[in-house]
Amino acid sequence: MASTLRTSAKEIENAKKPFTPPREVHVQVTHSMPPQKIELFKDLEDWADDNILVHLKPVEKCWQPQDFLPDPASDGFYDQVKELRERAKEIPDDYFVCLVGDMITEEALPTYQTMLNTLDGVRDETGASPTSWARWTRAWTAEENRHGDLLNKYLYLTGRVDMKQIEKTIQYLIGSGMDPRTENNPYLGFIYTSFQERATFISHGNTARHAKEHGDLKLAQICGTIAADEKRHETAYTKISEKLFEIDPDGTVLAFADMMRKKIAMPAHLMYDGNDDNLFENFSSVAQRLGVYTAKDYADILEFLVGRWNVEKITGLSGEGRKAQEYVCGLTPRIRRLEERAQALAKKNKKDRMVPFSWIFNKEVLL
Repeated sequence: MASTLRTSAKEIENAKKPFTPPREVHVQVTHSMPPQKIELFKDLEDWADDNILVHLKPVEKCWQPQDFLPDPASDGFYDQVKELRERAKEIPDDYFVCLVGDMITEEALPTYQTMLNTLDGVRDETGASPTSWARWTRAWTAEENRHGDLLNKYLYLTGRVDMKQIEKTIQYLIGSGMDPRTENNPYLGFIYTSFQERATFISHGNTARHAKEHGDLKLAQICGTIAADEKRHETAYTKISEKLFEIDPDGTVLAFADMMRKKIAMPAHLMYDGNDDNLFENFSSVAQRLGVYTAKDYADILEFLVGRWNVEKITGLSGEGRKAQEYVCGLTPRIRRLEERAQALAKKNKKDRMVPFSWIFNKEVLL
């Protein structure tokens, strides 16, 4: 009862205050790419037309959320919803925390399109620019938009989650934005998106696997279908970075090292529901425990990208570039060692901690 009263008091207090985004603790840098390199991206427009836009699917060939959901125009709609809710009853609360967190991350899509349109040389200057880069950003956004729509509607129909709390979290997150520290620099931006698309591919793939284990094959199909989209988008972004390594290896390896020194911030790191100041950390802890997205995955992604871009084999670098190359290529084993120590320490000092999540009606979940 006391916990409920404290929560209510905080909600009342927050309701009286205007919205204030969480304060960023790092210094923000803008427009770090030398202006002359903008021409490089203009020169790549024909290449992007032939090599990047091909990773988009025509709208008429794309799946849509309704393909996976009960048909509201059907006489059997209520039976279909009932069947969906019966399947959802067997799924544990901690799985729903991960699924909701993934959905909220997808629903903050306006922020991600905004971030891409901060990048010098590739932004959509008018909102309907015909350049290859602008067409990619708009069409990528349109494809990604289906992910949040599908998961949102599915979760709504299960009856297992508190939709109002989820909706508040989405509003807070979009209002807070994000600063992945890409500095309006497409070198940094495309390395970031390469990493992030692979991270979301892994996360959705693991929620698909868990849904299958819990007996909900339809949900497994939903998460697997979203993962396949993320994989296709990852291919496009890694191809852009691969091209940058080809035409400007020094500038690209320096950008790669810069992003890894900063650490790749998850898109939803400013997540907040009006109550829990540590919501993202708690959600991440549950995802780590369940194996949905882990510190090992972070190291695996870095290792994959270093190999995908043949970073170890780059020659002809400047002295600074060679140092960046050495740093990036030696980082994966270092991350793994640190993670092993952290896991061992956590195991030694293990104390089970239960935390309530407003998304699931304040039920407590083990971190």
